[in-house]
Amino acid sequence: MEENKGMTFWDHLEEFRWTLLRSLVALFIFGVLCFIAMPYIYDSIIMAPTNSNFYLYKYLCKATSAVPFLPDFCDDSFHVDIININMTSQFFRHITTSLWLALILSFPYLIFEIWKFVRPALYESEKKSFKWAFTFGTLMFFIGCIVGYSLVFPMTFRFLATYQLSEMIVNQISLDSYMDNFLMLIFMMGVVFELPLISWVLSQLGLLYKSFFKRYRRHAIVGLLVLSAFITPSGDPFTLSVVFVPLYFLYELSAFFVKPDPLPDEDENEELEEGEHPELQAE
Repeated sequence: MEENKGMTFWDHLEEFRWTLLRSLVALFIFGVLCFIAMPYIYDSIIMAPTNSNFYLYKYLCKATSAVPFLPDFCDDSFHVDIININMTSQFFRHITTSLWLALILSFPYLIFEIWKFVRPALYESEKKSFKWAFTFGTLMFFIGCIVGYSLVFPMTFRFLATYQLSEMIVNQISLDSYMDNFLMLIFMMGVVFELPLISWVLSQLGLLYKSFFKRYRRHAIVGLLVLSAFITPSGDPFTLSVVFVPLYFLYELSAFFVKPDPLPDEDENEELEEGEHPELQAE
């Protein structure tokens, strides 16, 4: 707090301006680099789940080939052509995807800039807690994005791309549809993996305790099963479980980071009991 005593409102505003400027410069630099490398990124990373040689399919082929009721991931002929139906889509997707990827890559630096801005207003004990929270939150966000790209999106995409209501209907997936689902699922998993951090913050504010997770565990299991079924609409137990297990792990991890229920204060209870009969006190 001592670092913050000599700063006026305009000093804070000036510091915020420089924080914002440095963040925008970092986004611009990463955006330019991503724009240059985007053709390679599309071919090697973004479009990788559209082919049977995607690494996840190979691992799942070994894991599911011995079990008859699980989906078949051993089809080497699997391939989906992504088409473009709007003249400007490829150009704008080049730009927007570069910006989204720049945001992900610069995320640790942006968090560092936020940390530098708020640090002078914190006590020493708060600095340690919030530094840990920023670091942990950044790590969990990246883990969630990796899980979304490596597991959730490929399995969802493979099911939806091969699903047919009728043999007379041919699936032709547009670039916009593919990228909207790609970005939505990956960022959604990144946000979902922030659940332990959100629980910790609510616990620090005195709004969440361990008893909540114990009381609503059954409700959470049902809710997470519904969420898993929504994310992976194939409906088979294997696909459902590979999404449900990480989500349930996050629920239990969140319970680990929150405070235990506060013990009742005996002194406060005694004062409350005395205060219940003010007429006796008057006598």
